Amino acid sequence: MAAPAENNSPTATGILARIRGIEPTLTAAQQRVGETILADPATVAASTITELAERCATSLTTITRFCRELGLAGYPELRLALAAELGRTKATTHDTALIAFSPDDPASMVLRSLLTSDIRAMEETAAQLDLAAVDRAVNALVRARFTDFFAVSGSGGVAMDLHLRLHAIGRPCALWTDVHSAVCSANARDHRDVAIGISHSGTTAEVVEPLTIAKQRGATTIALTNFPRSPLAEAADIVLTTAAQDTPFRAGGVAARHTQMLVLDCLYIGVVQRTHQTSAHLLTAATEAVAKHRLPQR
Repeated sequence: MAAPAENNSPTATGILARIRGIEPTLTAAQQRVGETILADPATVAASTITELAERCATSLTTITRFCRELGLAGYPELRLALAAELGRTKATTHDTALIAFSPDDPASMVLRSLLTSDIRAMEETAAQLDLAAVDRAVNALVRARFTDFFAVSGSGGVAMDLHLRLHAIGRPCALWTDVHSAVCSANARDHRDVAIGISHSGTTAEVVEPLTIAKQRGATTIALTNFPRSPLAEAADIVLTTAAQDTPFRAGGVAARHTQMLVLDCLYIGVVQRTHQTSAHLLTAATEAVAKHRLPQR
């Protein structure tokens, strides 16, 4: 049988991403606390618990409960985590505001904004990523008789990349973007198999349903999502999280693709490392086969 579900533990270097990830599941009062922290983490890091409670129009108990929702013992640990993250990103504090675009922005400004946004998302994803969970996911993939990928839309394109690369090194796997085909394959899984569901929101029914079925059949289930308390995460034995923020014109999965690719790259490299002798031979053969289809340069 698959191992019990395990969620990411918060770290000092990923506390802001953690707050964004769990915010949709918090109470209204706790959400006000989260929004206040995200809007001005430096001020909160320098504030007492009483000052923060007054700013959020809430109680000291709510602040304490908010900290525990993050997996922290209390408010002092939250202040330390915020200070650590602010210290790590001090060199780029002038870029911490959410990137926005206007219809009149020149291409040069759009490019710089996109680069800033994507670099920040990648760094925050790396900072909060549970590497122990990554290791468990890699081990499961190496042991798997067969691996199913469940994803649609933008996440489907990201999943296809890992699916094709694992296929090229001899790992039996398939990508299902149609829910009918996905649930049929999920029903064929058992304890020897792995199923991976990818969804930025973690609420995509076409991904949650087959992953849930695969878990019921005994497969090891892995979720890749931006929200660690989402329905997709609840259906997973291993939860891997990204830290992408939506921006105007880049909502949902569009903003998440680079961060999803970063995490999936970690899985792929891990599998190659653990199966190096076989994988290296197959990668060499694949490179030689593809080379025959390249046209000569003039």
